[in-house]
Amino acid sequence: MNRWEELTGGTSGEDYAARFAALADRGGDMHGEARFCTALVPVGSRVLDAGCGTGRVMIRLAELGHDCVGVDLDASMLAVARRQAPELLWVQADLATFDPGELHLATDFDLVVAAGNIFPLLAAGTEAAAVGHLAATLGPGGLMVAGFGLDEAHLPVPPTITLPEYDAYCAAAGLTLVDRFATWDAHPYEGGGYAVSVHRATHG
Repeated sequence: MNRWEELTGGTSGEDYAARFAALADRGGDMHGEARFCTALVPVGSRVLDAGCGTGRVMIRLAELGHDCVGVDLDASMLAVARRQAPELLWVQADLATFDPGELHLATDFDLVVAAGNIFPLLAAGTEAAAVGHLAATLGPGGLMVAGFGLDEAHLPVPPTITLPEYDAYCAAAGLTLVDRFATWDAHPYEGGGYAVSVHRATHG
């Protein structure tokens, strides 16, 4: 069981969607992650949303013209995503054991995005495997973007992964750090409790 399942019991899809709907109703910015990602790759790029949840980021990326696939383990979250965008491909899978071949997914994605504290919410000890599986879906020069909290103020659980550890997992998977930001609005990272990291695949 991963830390997200321990936290929510795997039944939080409707509550999660309602929370973001309320934020949108209050005029909150719902699409920072999608704006950030679409600035990195051309329109029409193949994007894998790892830990896609209810589909908020991926649906917007599809609206912006990208060819998207979403992967998540939480069936309650995927049920919301499929209801909101049944025309898109939503796949139930555990990122810690994710095998694109078994799921009949190609391995030439231009971008993998992991928003929403994906790596800190994995089962402890599976982070390196998840990074490796996701990196393997990228085509040559493809990008992996991950934003996650680094301290208790930015996480719903105690932190388990540091930036040096994450960078080491990426390096082992053939990814090189390109840039790092403090927010999805691309503010420079100067330390602090949240980081958005961009790594590039060096294989191929």
